[in-house]
Amino acid sequence: MSISQKKQSHIINRRHFIGGSDARVIMGKDEKALLRLWKEKRGESDRPNLSGELIVQLGLVTEDLNRRWFERQSGHRIVAVQRHAIHRAFPWMAATLDGLVEATGAVFEAKFMLPWSFSEAAAAEKHMAQLQHNMLVAETKMSVLSIINGGGKWVELAIGADPIYQTVLIAAEKAFWRAVKTGEPPALFDCEPPKPRIEAVRVVDMNASNSWAEFASLYLETRSAHLDHERAKSELKVLMPEDAKEAMGHGIRAKRSKSGAVTFDLVEMESAHASLQ
Repeated sequence: MSISQKKQSHIINRRHFIGGSDARVIMGKDEKALLRLWKEKRGESDRPNLSGELIVQLGLVTEDLNRRWFERQSGHRIVAVQRHAIHRAFPWMAATLDGLVEATGAVFEAKFMLPWSFSEAAAAEKHMAQLQHNMLVAETKMSVLSIINGGGKWVELAIGADPIYQTVLIAAEKAFWRAVKTGEPPALFDCEPPKPRIEAVRVVDMNASNSWAEFASLYLETRSAHLDHERAKSELKVLMPEDAKEAMGHGIRAKRSKSGAVTFDLVEMESAHASLQ
C-alpha cells in the first residue's frame, strides 16, 4: 500500500479517534472549528474537502521531499512512515505519524509553511498541541518539526515533551471525547500553549545582515575596554577594606551589601571630596 493510500484509509476512520491535528483544534481558541470537529466525530457532518486548499495540498505533495531532505541534512533515517499508533491507556487517542527518527525515537512531523512573518517560535507554538499529542501516543519524549518554508528555506526544530501541558491536553481531549459520546456540545478549554523550548540545531550565516554588521563592529571596538573594565572592578574589590560598608575616591563609590556583594557607581568629584572633609 502506498503512502497516499495509507493516508486515505486513516482519513476514513478518523471519526473513531482523536488525532494530532484534532488536538490543535481542541486546544485552540476557535469555537466554530471545535463544533465542526465535534459534529464530524459524531457523524453528523462530513470532513471538510481540502482538495481546493492550496497550502494543504502543498503540505501533502512536499511531505516526501521534506522527509528525504531531513534525512540528507541530519544523517538520520525516518521509519514508521504513516504508521497508525494508538495510546496504550486511551484507545480514542491515536495518531497517524509522519514518521519516527530511527536513531532517537523522536516523533517526526513534516510541515509546509509560508514565509510571510515566519518565525521558529510561532511555528513551534502553532503545532505544539499536535506534537505533544503525538509524543504521548508514540511514547517518546522528543519530537522534530521539519519545516519547508515557501521562501525556499528548510528549518529543523527539536521540541521536547512538556509533562504539565500534556496533562492538560489529556484532560481537554477526555472532555471533548465525552462530549462526542454524550452529544453535549463541547466548550473551549482555553489553555495557552507553553513557550516552546527550541533546541539550537542550525549554523546561520549573518553576513547579509546590516544590523548584525553594525553591532558586530561595536562589539569588536568595545571588547578591549570591557575587559579592562571588568579587571578594574575585580582589583577595586580586592583593595576595599573588609570592614568597610562604603569606600569612595577618584569619582568611584563602592557599596558592600549585607550578603557581601560589592557594587560600584559614579559620584561627582566635588561632592565626594566635600563629604570626606
